[in-house]
Amino acid sequence: MTPSAAPPQPALYLLATLPPEPVFADVWALKQEVHRLTGSRNAVRLPPHITLLPPFRLLPAEFESAAAAGAVLADFAAAQPPVEVGLRDFAWFGDRTLFVRVVQAEALQRLHAALLARCRTDLPAVPQETRPFTPHLTLATRDLPPAQVPALQADFAGRRYQAAFQVTALTLFRHDGRQWQPVGEFRLGS
Repeated sequence: MTPSAAPPQPALYLLATLPPEPVFADVWALKQEVHRLTGSRNAVRLPPHITLLPPFRLLPAEFESAAAAGAVLADFAAAQPPVEVGLRDFAWFGDRTLFVRVVQAEALQRLHAALLARCRTDLPAVPQETRPFTPHLTLATRDLPPAQVPALQADFAGRRYQAAFQVTALTLFRHDGRQWQPVGEFRLGS
């Protein structure tokens, strides 16, 4: 008797927007600095990004079966205008997550709301969010050593950072079991 094939495992996806240069390099350098200071591996597992759809698990057939998901995301993005985003200074979610604050987020909030509405209609396998959307660029999360958090908080409380950029694309990532890999890019307004 031959063993049956293992059932397909759900893949982990997320949809985000990546800042262009020089903001990308600036924020990546900050993530690497936090990694060096604290050993936080989560800091450097993903490039600098603003998450639009947080990580969700789906069977590849549920999500990639089409041309479906890619076509829906491409169609959605093409119908959206580019979005202006401002960044200013740093903040924390509790003691677990250090991030660059997104300011002037109204247009990004509208893009996010439209994306959720489109997913609800055309990609129902994508789970709907239950938390409020708080756009940010994460520098470190979850694996910060608790003993190092107070010094890191004091360090970043005294720092200033300001930048602005235009969101021109959405990037779909899939986790390969070790790290996140980009698997699709969808241009806004194209």
